[in-house]
Amino acid sequence: MKLFVAVILALLASIGWAAETPPSPQPGSLKGEVLEVQDVDAYTYLRLKTKDGETWAAVNKAPISKGAEVTIENATVMTNFESKTLKKTFDRIVFGTLAGPGAGATPPKVDMAQMHAGVAKAVDAGNVKVPKATGPDARTVAEIVEKKTALNNKPVIVRGKVVKYTPDVMGKNWVHLRDGSGSSADNTNDVLVTTKDQTKIGDVVIARGTVRIDVDLGSGYFYKVLVDEATLQK
Repeated sequence: MKLFVAVILALLASIGWAAETPPSPQPGSLKGEVLEVQDVDAYTYLRLKTKDGETWAAVNKAPISKGAEVTIENATVMTNFESKTLKKTFDRIVFGTLAGPGAGATPPKVDMAQMHAGVAKAVDAGNVKVPKATGPDARTVAEIVEKKTALNNKPVIVRGKVVKYTPDVMGKNWVHLRDGSGSSADNTNDVLVTTKDQTKIGDVVIARGTVRIDVDLGSGYFYKVLVDEATLQK
């Protein structure tokens, strides 16, 4: 669990568009009285009164009543998180699993790419327009995302602009690329690349790596698609 929390902290801090301050893990359990309940498709949002004050939390969709006492486990804190469904931005929100009956059930997998897209953008990537790479394995960012199943475990070459970069997380550098293809509405305009090569925000690079899908980091957190162990060339 400690390793998982460390990984999530580093990844969210590096690739979450929102964070003016990096999200931090909430160790142990979060307990509080439910002051407000809002249900959406897969989640129940709760406004809680805790010993440290009020906070919002999101858990697996569950029948929870106002006034109930709840405990949330495996807590991960995000800042400036925008829920498109609720049309609301939370200054601070805790994601986790509800303890009690059914708590042993497997938590739903949360696509981290969608989480990052839901975070209010702090940096404008600008009007990105990058020519497609050449060669039989060349793909645009949108093609990798949209055709991820067919491309799983296959080599790809993608040229893109570095819009987020975090070095040395679990021995890898984590890079977000955009090339102008795809749409932010369905998260097809951005792809995550892991590499040992260094780069910086604003660089246009050619990444050669292998497509991986459903990369599970545990406790329900996973990436639907990324380009793994890539080499970068400017």
